[in-house]
Amino acid sequence: MMEKADPSQKLYTRMRLWEFPDQYVVEPTDGSCGSCLEISRMDGSMKLIDEVPECTLVRVPKIQTIFGVIGMLKLLAGSYLLVITERECVGSYFGHPIFKVSSMKYFPCDHSLKNSSAEQKNMEAQFSALLNVAERTPGLYFSYDVNLTLSAQRLHDLGDESKLLPLWRQADPRFLWNNYMMEVMIDNKLDPFLLPVVQGSFHNFQSAIGKDIIDVTLIARRCNRRTGTRMWRRGADSDGFVANF
Repeated sequence: MMEKADPSQKLYTRMRLWEFPDQYVVEPTDGSCGSCLEISRMDGSMKLIDEVPECTLVRVPKIQTIFGVIGMLKLLAGSYLLVITERECVGSYFGHPIFKVSSMKYFPCDHSLKNSSAEQKNMEAQFSALLNVAERTPGLYFSYDVNLTLSAQRLHDLGDESKLLPLWRQADPRFLWNNYMMEVMIDNKLDPFLLPVVQGSFHNFQSAIGKDIIDVTLIARRCNRRTGTRMWRRGADSDGFVANF
């Protein structure tokens, strides 16, 4: 039986990120009455809590507004939380606003590195440096209300039960840019924080056909299969996925 979405568990559209010395706390601030998300800075483990922990003189947090949790990326020894820090509304689709990611930031959950070997620390530093590239990934789009991974025809053909599922459950995994990064959050059943993101382009414009003016929406979505650089990815694989760089 399909898991239906709880109407009270819509995606959070605005949150406050609290940076404590030992944990991150993501607090919904869009008027929702949902729980806060606590993330350990030791190992990246997650759990829901009722409220933000009390601040003290020795636990003074940094605070900033975020607009979505993209997911958690696990490297050799540490995990890294990736969030959306700035967004831009670029149009609408089926009456719902569509946003472009203007800025992202990752937050390390790597305190466990203290017990790692020098070689592991060195390798982790090299891997984590690549996250600076991820922060600058272009062409990322998302919606809090409508599925961008499906064409208009496939959206129309969705059954009533499917439309009640959380957005990430409706999504075509081939076009989910953050598919891998959401896995830990999916395992922890964090539906209100699970924001599907696609890479590609989004354009809204009007065009004239005879005497009629019509609204046109063009969405390009990059597939996450068979990705790689032009040097290493050529042709198609046995499943029909073509080189995608």
